Amino acid sequence: MLRLLGPFGRRPAGRTLRALTVLLAALPLLLLPACSSDGKKGGGGSTSAAATPVPSWAKGMKTVSRDRLPAEARKTLDLIDKGGPFPYEKDGTVFGNYENRLPKQTRGYYREYTVPTPGARNRGARRIITGTHAERYYTGDHYETFEAVVQP
Repeated sequence: MLRLLGPFGRRPAGRTLRALTVLLAALPLLLLPACSSDGKKGGGGSTSAAATPVPSWAKGMKTVSRDRLPAEARKTLDLIDKGGPFPYEKDGTVFGNYENRLPKQTRGYYREYTVPTPGARNRGARRIITGTHAERYYTGDHYETFEAVVQP
């Protein structure tokens, strides 16, 4: 049996041993959040609820549940679902994916839609990008990062 000895060769007091046991038992719980990132650019893991299934086209991407998007983004998605009318002339135009931050597809596969930014004097930086097969992506920073939009 392992004997724990204090700094002067005596056994540690009962309280110290109990505190050490509690600390060692809690250590995995303290370290668990540090293990959640997948190491990919743009953050890791999902911002959606664990019960929300991730579609195959969104595997490996950061995700966001539709109900966690800004209200303006949800309204834009509703307009997309209805087929318009859209408030901006560029809404529905081809998104080129020139930065290759979305999966590579043929030209014309992606379309972009403006998400209004309160107080902005122009279209702002927020967009919804759609794919031909009902993929939905949100960017709040003008195409620097994307989150796959998943249904709750």
